[in-house]
Amino acid sequence: MGLFDTLRNSPALQGALGQLEAAVLPAVLNEVLGQGGQGGLGAIVAKLEQAGFGAQVKSWLGNGQNLPISAQQLQEVLGSDVVRQLAARFNVPVDQLSKILAEQLPLAVDHASPHGQLPPSA
Repeated sequence: MGLFDTLRNSPALQGALGQLEAAVLPAVLNEVLGQGGQGGLGAIVAKLEQAGFGAQVKSWLGNGQNLPISAQQLQEVLGSDVVRQLAARFNVPVDQLSKILAEQLPLAVDHASPHGQLPPSA
C-alpha cells in the first residue's frame, strides 16, 4: 500500500472531506437545483430524461430504491464547464463536487416528489 492509499483511507482525511461536503453541499445544491443557472430541479430532471436517464429519474420520483447516476454521467448532463465553475466558486475539487452531486441529486428529487411528481415550482 502506497502513501496515497494510506492518506485516502485515513479517518482524519475522511472526516475532513465529510466536513467539506457538509459545509459546501447546501450552497452547491441551492445553486444547481435552485432557480439559478440550471433552471431548477425540473429543468435538471428534463435534461436527464433527454440524455437517456429516464429510468433513474423515474426511480427517484417513485417509491422504492433510487437508481444511481455516476458523477461522470451527471457532469456530462450538467456540462463540464458548469461543474468546473461551481467547483471553483466553492473551492472544491471537480471530482469531489461531481461525486457529491451524484449522491445528493437522487435524494433531492426523491424528497421534492413525495407523491411521485415534482411540484410545478420545482
